[in-house]
Amino acid sequence: MQTAPHSENPWLNGLNPAQRVAVQTLSGPVLVLSGAGTGKTRVLTSRLAELVATGTAKPWNILAVTFTNKAAREMKSRVSAMVGPLAEQALLGTFHALAARMLRRHADLVGLRSDFTILDVDDQIRLIKQLMEVENIDAKRWPARLLGGVIQRWKDRGLTPEKIGAAEAGDLANGQMRELYTAYQARLLALNAVDFGDLLLHMLTVLQSHPDVLAEYHKRITHIMVDEYQDTNVAQYLWLRLLTGTERNLCCVGDDDQSIYGWRGAEVGNILKFESDFPGAAIVRLEENYRSTGHILAAASGIIAHNESRLGKTLYTSADAGEKLRVNGYWDGADEARAVSADIEAMHADGQDLSQIAVLVRAGFQTREFEERFIAIGLPYRVVGARFYERAEIRDAIAYLRLIAQPADDLAFERIINTPKRGLGTASIQALHMQARASDKPLLAAAIDLSQSDELRPAARNALGEFCHNIRRWRDSVGSMHHTDLAKIVLDESGYTGMWMADKSPEAEGRLENLTELVNAMQDFDSLQGFFEHISLVMDGDRESETGEVTLMTLHAAKGLEFDTVFLPGWEEGIFPSQRTIDENGAVGLEEERRLAYVGITRARKTVQLSFAGSRRIHGQWQSSIPSRFVQELPPETVIEDIAQGLGGAIPFGRAAQVQMSGDSSFGGSGETRGGYGPGWRRMAERRAGGIDDGFRASNNKTEFAPGERVFHQKFGMGNITHIDGDKLEIAFDKAGSKKVVAGFVSKP
Repeated sequence: MQTAPHSENPWLNGLNPAQRVAVQTLSGPVLVLSGAGTGKTRVLTSRLAELVATGTAKPWNILAVTFTNKAAREMKSRVSAMVGPLAEQALLGTFHALAARMLRRHADLVGLRSDFTILDVDDQIRLIKQLMEVENIDAKRWPARLLGGVIQRWKDRGLTPEKIGAAEAGDLANGQMRELYTAYQARLLALNAVDFGDLLLHMLTVLQSHPDVLAEYHKRITHIMVDEYQDTNVAQYLWLRLLTGTERNLCCVGDDDQSIYGWRGAEVGNILKFESDFPGAAIVRLEENYRSTGHILAAASGIIAHNESRLGKTLYTSADAGEKLRVNGYWDGADEARAVSADIEAMHADGQDLSQIAVLVRAGFQTREFEERFIAIGLPYRVVGARFYERAEIRDAIAYLRLIAQPADDLAFERIINTPKRGLGTASIQALHMQARASDKPLLAAAIDLSQSDELRPAARNALGEFCHNIRRWRDSVGSMHHTDLAKIVLDESGYTGMWMADKSPEAEGRLENLTELVNAMQDFDSLQGFFEHISLVMDGDRESETGEVTLMTLHAAKGLEFDTVFLPGWEEGIFPSQRTIDENGAVGLEEERRLAYVGITRARKTVQLSFAGSRRIHGQWQSSIPSRFVQELPPETVIEDIAQGLGGAIPFGRAAQVQMSGDSSFGGSGETRGGYGPGWRRMAERRAGGIDDGFRASNNKTEFAPGERVFHQKFGMGNITHIDGDKLEIAFDKAGSKKVVAGFVSKP
């Protein structure tokens, strides 16, 4: 391993010692562990410039992989400014963009022509549906989008159809999943088409099956650089390993503590095993943070230190210690939104720019209460991603309710007539519009007429008739049923909720949570009409601001961003960490949730405020909440003194009476210090004090429970254990049905 000789090149000026080592170590395998705010982008661009300027590599011999096209363009522009336009000949781009360029050169080796088409998701699903019809696979039981997602996950793992074993395929698509995957790939070849997963998958096949092609790339590509290595999936990892030649000049930059995309295929193990993959590799830790204050960094480091699967580093700064973190407890979610809004208004009055304030939530449904509060007080804000009432699933649900309330609402009719799919094709929809124009009637009335005629084929006629009948039936219930109950029934009986329950994409869970939050929001109004008027006012509140806007977004979307002040609401067990993530993934899921907490805290430059609520309305029911375990993991010395007293110590989750609470008097609060969250709080505190639930550090330990035993779960209530597998319990709950949970969340009554 060699380090470039000392150079006075301008891009080296101002680099700290660790950054300089990362930039000037130009040969052999190098892993740069770049903590949050440690100047990763400057290191990447400076290293690429150093490779070219020292003559270590020609630009066309360098492959630099980024995760976004924007990052690739910015890197190319910066390096060109440093060493001249020759640098633009470096191979810079995303995994998919670079693989696509390679595949067009070698398309014939996998049965394609070089002018192949890259299909989007909608085209993929349409093709899968066609194949399902041929194979007689029930689309209602096995939605095409679900099966398409399975195929894409296999491709992310580098698995071609012949590598799928019987156990891997299971009973998916009635046991025909391997055959469907094979048929799908064959059909793509016949169409001279690929999907995004194929770009890397086909190149893996080429590089593995054609040594001459691999040797050609080894000769051409002498140095490889990879950004955000912690977010790579298995196929991307295999592609990089193949392209890395015998000189092993591979430099990967990433942060294992910021690996938060496991749900979409990212494999944190890729970065954790770098040293074993490349023995003798140089490991450079960038730990000097240029973004946040000392207390913020200490708090983030204190939380992430509880993860076992990490390479380890400790962030520090030469800046002041700054403000300590504030942790606030509120009576409920609405109270939390009011208090956060008031704090933001006070900060703005003191001169803080609203664009430097962010509210970061764990789940999308949490934005609703903040949006409505911001609108009520006239606080300018922007949502990264769709606003709550602009989300597709919310618009769909509201369209159903609008059509029930107003049968002449043609826009609502058009939105939902085939959502979910009812087998009404283009010809049927065209006939419907023709009937409406000819009779001068709204679409719903025209649909009733058409469903009673012979204009449509029987299947379409029956589907249309059933839809019209349901709308009439639901409309008849408006006066005799509470509007929230009606909304639940409509979403259920229409098949809309079932459509998202069957969808196994990563977004489906969030969409279902948003639908639940929509019903929660409706409870605050006396009628459907009152709710519709409220929505109109909310949507009309979208206006330009001359004073900046508060940013409202999810923690996942915030990665890579930074703000002076960050609010982190909803730090409660079940919300953050996500109960579903822990139930499904155990210790692995918990560690990813903790990395997400680390990411959230390190978005802040100066100020962090965390909060939790004593109760939340979940699935329409008020439930007691307990603060997140991540609150307990904050180092006491990083939190303001009156709250720090309740963190750590003899009672691991803190003395509730010493945690600052504020509340609306209607919920029994008066702004004074209060404690207690009902039996759930005490039970969890006692269990943690006894060491029963300690972050799942021993996920394969035997549990203290036995089959048939009666147990309590904070979220699901009472139930009986039916099966035990290590620390995983299968429990038949009295009200929630059969669930698989981790033993750490169960106690004996």
